[in-house]
Amino acid sequence: MDRGTRETNGGGTPGSVELPAPTASPIMLAFGVTLLFAGLATTALITAIGAVLSVAGLAGWIRDVFPVQATERVPVVPEVARVTSTRREIERVSVAPELVRVVLPVEFYPISAGIRGGLWGGVAMAVLAALYGVFSGNGIWYPINLLAAVFFPSMATATTVEIAAFNGVALAAATGIHLFASLLVGVAYGAMSPMLPRRPILLGGLIAPLLWTGLLHSTLAWINPVLASRIDWRWFVLSQIGFGVVAGLVVSRRQRVATAQPMPLLVRAGVEATGLEHGTPGEGTGR
Repeated sequence: MDRGTRETNGGGTPGSVELPAPTASPIMLAFGVTLLFAGLATTALITAIGAVLSVAGLAGWIRDVFPVQATERVPVVPEVARVTSTRREIERVSVAPELVRVVLPVEFYPISAGIRGGLWGGVAMAVLAALYGVFSGNGIWYPINLLAAVFFPSMATATTVEIAAFNGVALAAATGIHLFASLLVGVAYGAMSPMLPRRPILLGGLIAPLLWTGLLHSTLAWINPVLASRIDWRWFVLSQIGFGVVAGLVVSRRQRVATAQPMPLLVRAGVEATGLEHGTPGEGTGR
């Protein structure tokens, strides 16, 4: 702040400061613009009131800024901040091993394990879907063509005999959809593995299938009710659980990856500093 905007008293403390003068013009302009748009959905009278307020607010704002900004001088009242406390002693945080403030996984399964588990889970899900086609009497091509109906909605409106027949285009589309979905779920599975690092089967075999089935059941009836009516949701849940269990078994057999949690902060930050080596001072330095 320069000398023209500050006055000091004999003690060196500023006696007053020059600040922009308070004005209601900006809020008047904002309210007027709001009424302008509100009048488009109500009446022309609201638009007229908004136009008047907008012009008045804009003119007042310009008058307060140009050619010289309106200011006012505010006295400065010095105040000494007093720090007080009712505590008689300092609280200290215990560093005992049994007192853990935040539980973070030291090791977790890598994302590559989730991808491999997703592929094997996709194989298990395809087998269960084929078994559903056999036990339902519609044939193994029935669930495949139902999956292809996601891209070809006209197939969902066909007869049961037509859906149960072999269709090369539907087989190619269903294979691509199933492979892509398995890879996508595998990647998500690997990314979510730190949430339940000790129980991957619980995450993939129960929690994820139930959440996914509930979401799909609630949305598919609205998106494609014909396709939703043709799906046997009991077998769908069973297939999803089979996918998750197999994926969880594959993931649990993979070696875990150590995280950076037990490392010192300087090591995690990538800062080189003395005293971080585990060897004795001067070892390997030629000193």
